[in-house]
Amino acid sequence: MSGQKIEMPAAELPIGISFFTFQALSYVIDLYRNQYKAQRNIINLALYISFFPQLIAGPIVKYKDINEQLNNRSVTSEKMAEGIRRFIYGLGKKVIIANTVAQCVDKIYALDYGHLTGILAWAGAILYTLQIYYDFSGYSDMSIGLGKMFGFEFLENFQYPYLSKSIQEFWRRWHISLGTWFREYLYIPLGGNRKGTARTYANLFLVFL
Repeated sequence: MSGQKIEMPAAELPIGISFFTFQALSYVIDLYRNQYKAQRNIINLALYISFFPQLIAGPIVKYKDINEQLNNRSVTSEKMAEGIRRFIYGLGKKVIIANTVAQCVDKIYALDYGHLTGILAWAGAILYTLQIYYDFSGYSDMSIGLGKMFGFEFLENFQYPYLSKSIQEFWRRWHISLGTWFREYLYIPLGGNRKGTARTYANLFLVFL
């Protein structure tokens, strides 16, 4: 009928769609660049793309970093113990610190502007920086720990970013796997900093966009 609205169902996206996409893209792009041979074993390829420990919150694992581990990895009592310790460490970051701080942050941000003092505003901002770090870093630690339990060695994803002396250094220390991914597959292919200052800033803008 004329003028009748058609109701469209909401699209249900799978959990971890961004990390799933980043990893699948890195595999195809590096294969195109002849950095390794195609993985003929569909089980190993599916394992790489959908490996659950780091699929939801990272770190982003490139195929070239673990292609040998897909066929040759060892699960030892030492690795298992190290993985369990790392997992507990990350779980503590997430549950004990991040979730506790988040309760304070939510209460501060829920205040009416008329009741929000300068001290509370600064407290909310500082506590929020702690919340997002311990939340994200905790997830990464749990992923790395779980990987070790299964015999995989994942690269570190955080290097004390709040100790950085510049924004550039912070970007290199925070979510390292994501920054590396954008540098290798977007910034450098666009020309990086090799084509003048204007082009460099344009490339940086596209990366952050």
